[in-house]
Amino acid sequence: MSVLSQNTSADLADRLRDAYAVTAELIADIVSQTCRRFPSAGYGGKSARIKRLIQSGAWTDAAIALLDLELPQWQVRRLVYDEGEWHCALSRERELPDWLDQSIETRHADLALAILSGFVEAQRIFAPENRTSVPTVRRGISSLYEPLLIDNIG
Repeated sequence: MSVLSQNTSADLADRLRDAYAVTAELIADIVSQTCRRFPSAGYGGKSARIKRLIQSGAWTDAAIALLDLELPQWQVRRLVYDEGEWHCALSRERELPDWLDQSIETRHADLALAILSGFVEAQRIFAPENRTSVPTVRRGISSLYEPLLIDNIG
């Protein structure tokens, strides 16, 4: 399981921005540095499909399949080709108007790289922090803390 740190995210974002096309090495780095579910046994069918897509060089389909596996709550909101670049918007609330939605917007000359850039950005922004599943309780009690007992309410 890998955790996407700020430095890792910046490096990946720079590599994606500077790349001309997706390569097997680039997508392997994205998978190894951002994906938590991909190698899991519980997602065998989806993982096997992504591996087949990568092996066949179907980069756009692989990028969308990674998004579906790793960030199932995210969807492609908009894909637009304008003036030589693909503009990709990913959203968790696709049905909201644009001005209410908190979408991630990326762009690149290559469609797969535009989608992968959005995927990496969504992973960076919305990756869970390293916390335990059990909430922690502060040990020290403030000097201003004073217990209060109320017998009669009402």
